Amino acid sequence: MALEDYRADAMRCTRCAYCKWIPFDLIKSARFSKGCPSMEAGKFHSYSAGGRLVTALSLMDGRSTVTEAVKKSVFLCNLCGQCDVSCKMCRYDMEPLDAMRELRATLIKDGHTPPQFTPVMESLRTKFNMVEQSADERGNWAKELKVKDLATEKAEFVFHAGCRYSFDGEQGHVARTCVEILQKTGVDFGIFGKKEKCCAGRACDMGYRDDFQTKAHSNLKAWKKAGVKTVITPCSECFHTFSRKYTAKAGSEIKVIHMVQFVDGLIKAGKLKLTKPVKLKVTYHDPCHLGRQGEPYVPWNGKEKKIFGQAVCYDPPKPRYNGAFGVYQPPRDVLNAIPGLQLVEMERIKEASWCCGAGGGAREAYPEFSRSTANERIEEAQATGADAIVTACPWCERNFMDATDASGCKLRVFDIIELVGQAI
Repeated sequence: MALEDYRADAMRCTRCAYCKWIPFDLIKSARFSKGCPSMEAGKFHSYSAGGRLVTALSLMDGRSTVTEAVKKSVFLCNLCGQCDVSCKMCRYDMEPLDAMRELRATLIKDGHTPPQFTPVMESLRTKFNMVEQSADERGNWAKELKVKDLATEKAEFVFHAGCRYSFDGEQGHVARTCVEILQKTGVDFGIFGKKEKCCAGRACDMGYRDDFQTKAHSNLKAWKKAGVKTVITPCSECFHTFSRKYTAKAGSEIKVIHMVQFVDGLIKAGKLKLTKPVKLKVTYHDPCHLGRQGEPYVPWNGKEKKIFGQAVCYDPPKPRYNGAFGVYQPPRDVLNAIPGLQLVEMERIKEASWCCGAGGGAREAYPEFSRSTANERIEEAQATGADAIVTACPWCERNFMDATDASGCKLRVFDIIELVGQAI
């Protein structure tokens, strides 16, 4: 795709402002009705999806150039996809999220790179991770675990921990718990340990398409050599990248399962018993990449047509990704299966969930914006009266932990697998 391919969407956008709010029929109060973190931070139309479509159109037509202000409006964004959901649910069938990704890729290709991205991308290219850590330390989380090394052995399943769980000392225990659960099931699985490489989904969202393709094909080649048929990951960003981006952009046919889906299946099949009470009142945060962007990929290679030169239609009908079929119920069912645990919901949930603030390169390039986005979600979680916020993504967890530590907030942060481990 090229930016020009989104000209029609840019022209059809009526600047209705739906992209700035959660879907209207899902609003429960004025306080928690906003949907776009970058609009809240920038306080100007150019920071919304509609504003970026205007920017893209102006750049395509040569009516403006890329200034620092333009660059900030493009990259000060989590690419959470809330605008995409609201646009499709409230009025149109456009692709604002894909258009914004294409706008970023165009700027990167033309050399308009946020300087904060440079060390992160250098880390991906030389150390195969996006958290700027030594590649040799990637497998340290699994040192004491007896598990197949797929760099030299074969297995049907691969457990892909991801960068954050592999390198973050406060989160590595989640990956270990996942492995222990997998071992209890007797499933034929292994890990790549220090040979595991980043999914590169974040690089793709930041606009680095070539780097993404390189890492995607490298991972697919390694999986094929190891006989892997299914990838299991506890990271929502990896889940989205493998299931959507690898399939759409790299031709992958690998089955992808998030660890919470796997655990949910074990519990419902009676293969995993949760017997120990975990006395907590928790609220669940839907990660963007597992929730509204976690819908199954449906290939489409059709054409746009117009009825009587007016009404737009697609032949064959185009898949409509509006967040409705994300992974919402499995994590809630798992939490409700834990004895003693009480689940209470925030106002903005599922496809209307407010972003944690860590995605799209925002945490790396604009840490204050990323932190303020997390603070908004923490405030919403506190409004439920919960003792803790639980989620299924290490990037969300890290951002929430940093936000609560900085503010002195008493709200605890858990990974859902962490609570499962306590209940076994």
